[in-house]
Amino acid sequence: MNISVIDLIKLGQKYCKLWPKKVELARYFSDYRAVQSARFVCRYFPALSLFTVIMQLYFASGFFSGNGNINNAINALPQALVYGIFLLSIPVQALVMLGVKADKILPPPLASWYRSGLEKALTQGSNKNLNDLATSNPRYIDLAQLLQITYASRNT
Repeated sequence: MNISVIDLIKLGQKYCKLWPKKVELARYFSDYRAVQSARFVCRYFPALSLFTVIMQLYFASGFFSGNGNINNAINALPQALVYGIFLLSIPVQALVMLGVKADKILPPPLASWYRSGLEKALTQGSNKNLNDLATSNPRYIDLAQLLQITYASRNT
C-alpha cells in the first residue's frame, strides 16, 4: 500500500482520535499503549521543544549570571534549533508509526474476532455507521472505529 507521508500522518491522527480512551483495552490490545504514548507526545512535545530552545539560548547567552552577551546566544542558535527540531520530529514520527499500523490488515485471529463483533453490533442495530466498516480484509483503523462505535453506543 503506497501511501505518502502526509497521508500516513493524517491516517495516524485519525487512528489516534478513533481509538477509545478505555483503560480496559490495554489488556487486549498493545495498540492502546502506543496510542496513549502518541497522544502524550503530540500534546506536550511541541511546548517542550520551544522550552528547550529558549532555555538553551538563555543559558548560552550568560544573562542569568550577569555577564550576558547576545552574540553568545546567536552562536548557540544552531545547536538549540537542532534540539528543537529533533523534539518536534518525535510527534511526527509517532503519527507516521500509527498511520503505518492503522493501514495494516488485521491478523486472522483478530480479524475473526472483529467480524464476530461487527456481526453482533449489526444484529443489535445500535448505529448506522457500522455499515461503512470493512468486512473483508479489515484493517486496524476499522477495528478502532468498531471499538469507538461500540463504546459510544454503550454510553448512550
